[in-house]
Amino acid sequence: MDNLFGELRLGHLRLTPLGARRRTKVTASQAAAEYTGRWGWTVATGAPAGSATAPTRCPCGSDRCAAPGLHPVPGGEDRSREARAGGSVLFPTGRAFDVLDVPEQAGLQALVRLERMGTQVGPVLAAPTGRLQFLVAAGAARRLPDLLYRMGWDDAALDLTCHGEGSYVAAPPTVLGALGPVRWLRRPTRDNAGCPPEARLLLGTLAYACHRGRERTAEPAWLAS
Repeated sequence: MDNLFGELRLGHLRLTPLGARRRTKVTASQAAAEYTGRWGWTVATGAPAGSATAPTRCPCGSDRCAAPGLHPVPGGEDRSREARAGGSVLFPTGRAFDVLDVPEQAGLQALVRLERMGTQVGPVLAAPTGRLQFLVAAGAARRLPDLLYRMGWDDAALDLTCHGEGSYVAAPPTVLGALGPVRWLRRPTRDNAGCPPEARLLLGTLAYACHRGRERTAEPAWLAS
């Protein structure tokens, strides 16, 4: 199922066009089967993704929820089957991996820098909300404050969060309402699916890119241009 989520090249990066038509339409159940059977990841099914715009604030109360309104559906087996047929696929974080979540532009800049340095980057999700999500070794969310402190970023206002135990991120081909589908920017491979990188290997570069992005948005237009 390697070719199920088509791609677009952006320089030497490959990103799936959000509006492109897939050659093969992937169902939630097919994607879930690949994630569990091929990569050994735990998945959950969420509410069917309709055409309405995804909520700006998830009922879970988190301002930075990565699966807004698509948390696993409670109930019996019939509802579970219905969700698999037309619903969303979710990754429960804190098990096989945690997820570092950053703005798309900062994430792209960090990804270029990391790959130029030869850093092994794991799977990366591109959400239609304008976020990139880097899969890293489980436990990163619990250690994030200490890691940022050790790197000198603890007192910086960074648009960077980490989804860990008790959280979820939407997985391809889940559609976040009218915003569009979640895509893979960097796909899982045999090398990284079972052993995602430690967060500390990516965090410094991601934090720097987020900081620079915040600085640019704060500059007057005539300086930023």
